[in-house]
Amino acid sequence: MKWQERDSFAVKEILAGNIPSFLKKFKRIRASIIDSATGKTIKAEYFVSPDYLSIGTDDDWARINITPLAAQKIADSFQCFLPTRKMVDDIYKAAKIKLEPVPMFAFRDSTPTMWHHHLIIEGQRKGRKGLIAGIQKDVVISGKISRDPKPDRVAIYGWHKLDGNPIQPLYTGHIYWWVDYSQGIRLVYRKIKVGPKGLLRRKKWIDYVDVLNDPVLKKLLCDEEWCDFYRYHY
Repeated sequence: MKWQERDSFAVKEILAGNIPSFLKKFKRIRASIIDSATGKTIKAEYFVSPDYLSIGTDDDWARINITPLAAQKIADSFQCFLPTRKMVDDIYKAAKIKLEPVPMFAFRDSTPTMWHHHLIIEGQRKGRKGLIAGIQKDVVISGKISRDPKPDRVAIYGWHKLDGNPIQPLYTGHIYWWVDYSQGIRLVYRKIKVGPKGLLRRKKWIDYVDVLNDPVLKKLLCDEEWCDFYRYHY
């Protein structure tokens, strides 16, 4: 398949429910900041898919690499969004399974290479279960996209090595339809639980757009100068 066929196929199958069940059990990620104005600690909890977007059943499945447009359509349908750079770092720190990245160099945008890379990851994983990271770059939301002089960009970041450093810095050099084996889609539930330190019952569910719009709370999710790009649309 070329990218258009792969996108169409992925959206159709995933929205029809052709997803391994483990992918539906989102994992809790915790974040906190200190409000410089008050000195108080603000904590947040958000929930992420334990692995990258995949198609299939529990016994026969594969991670699938798609454009941000297809990913956004799926995310919208599931009340989700795509992570920021900071969130990718926080997810990596929280991951139970951290694997060594495996770069590939030939036919990087071909579906067979994507399948081959999936099999390599599974060989590394050895059946272990839990939040996994370090296996792919993330397609992320970033203020760099709307400020890039070239239109129709995709932002990618991550692919952390075992020392915690990412192979891929935040990058918007690719046009949105460039997709290779290393670009994964991690879904995040769009409601973020935010509240004071130690007061779980006073935490409120806030939409991620409202969090990113708040001059203080946005630091829970975003470490960029501009945190005002919320979703992909061209």
